[in-house]
Amino acid sequence: MTSLWRNREFNLLWSSQSLSDLGDGIASLALSLLVLVKTGSPVSAGVVGTTTQVARLLLRLPAGVLVDRVDRRHALIVCDAVRLLVFGVLTAAVVTDRAGLALILIVAVVDAGASAVFSTAEDASLRSIVPIKQLPDAVARNEARSYGTSLAGPPLGGFLFTLGHAVPFAANVVSYLVSIVAVLFIRKPLQAPREEQKQGYGVALAEGIRFVLTHPFLRTLMLVAAPLNFAINGVIFTVIVALQRHGTAPAVIGLTETIVAAGGLLGALAAPALQRRLRLVPLVRTLCWVAAALLASAALLTSSIAAAVPLGLTVFLGPAANAALFGFQAAITPDRLQGRVISVIMVAAMSLASLAPLLAGTLLAWRGPATAILFFACSVAGSALIATLGTGLRWSEPGAAQDLSARSSGAAEPAA
Repeated sequence: MTSLWRNREFNLLWSSQSLSDLGDGIASLALSLLVLVKTGSPVSAGVVGTTTQVARLLLRLPAGVLVDRVDRRHALIVCDAVRLLVFGVLTAAVVTDRAGLALILIVAVVDAGASAVFSTAEDASLRSIVPIKQLPDAVARNEARSYGTSLAGPPLGGFLFTLGHAVPFAANVVSYLVSIVAVLFIRKPLQAPREEQKQGYGVALAEGIRFVLTHPFLRTLMLVAAPLNFAINGVIFTVIVALQRHGTAPAVIGLTETIVAAGGLLGALAAPALQRRLRLVPLVRTLCWVAAALLASAALLTSSIAAAVPLGLTVFLGPAANAALFGFQAAITPDRLQGRVISVIMVAAMSLASLAPLLAGTLLAWRGPATAILFFACSVAGSALIATLGTGLRWSEPGAAQDLSARSSGAAEPAA
């Protein structure tokens, strides 16, 4: 096989998503800063941020159905073109001092919807351009990109905003333009040949949900990934609030998320080496048990920035497990269902994670930060028990090769 680093199609797709992710990171902070400048209201900034997250979550399932119906290359190009257009309008409005809250909110929602479709299409396209054995490495590289752009995007957005309020949005326009060019240079089709199927939206979505829920491995993937995301988001929120209560300087508090993102980036870079040493099942089980212990240890450090260290170590282990899990998911899911399966799994993970801050705040007010963190650590221990005692992950073992081949051809699912 050609090295993934020499896979022209994957590198073009990876580059386009990197630019789109970077544009999202720049825009997310710049939009909040623009709202504060225009309205002076933190509540308005919060409304824009919350609306964006809700829109991204609500549109993820429709995005999965759409991605399985249309040409994925066209979907990627249209999404970037739409974002280029709306941010171009916003740039012009900022320059002419006509950017009101309504326009900012519309831009944020359109951007969230286009991002949901783009990321789903990109993930669904991997199997068409990457050999099955290299899918885990491809997912690991995508994880590294995600953590890297989350580290670089917001600081870059803040810096560009100081140069001029329209500058970050103009830079975002340029990033989407270059991304479109990268996608246009991809030669291979990003989906397998399809038979015309006249399905309504509900029927198509139900087919994707049914495939996930009736497949032991995919069902276990949701039960493992969702609590992990839930716990990490909850502990980050708890640590930030606890540090604020102890009078920690805002600049020091900001290091918490930086340490976590840096741990994820380093973990993504180390993921291929970890995967070579551990097969999927022991890798995921080890991650879950170690993560539960690390998160529990953070309960002893809630008055210090040192609490971010076990968080960073937990996230360090995540990319290797994600790469193995989602790499195998891409391998066993028929191409015609890739978008729907990805969207169902991501909605499950995102929905639970979005509840974490609310639950963390409630536990903080009731019993304090240590109890809140221990609660989230217990949720990860639940994932560890599922990974250890359940049978779903065993479908990734060599003995399941025949099932893998059957599923790749769209054969019937095995009994749960």
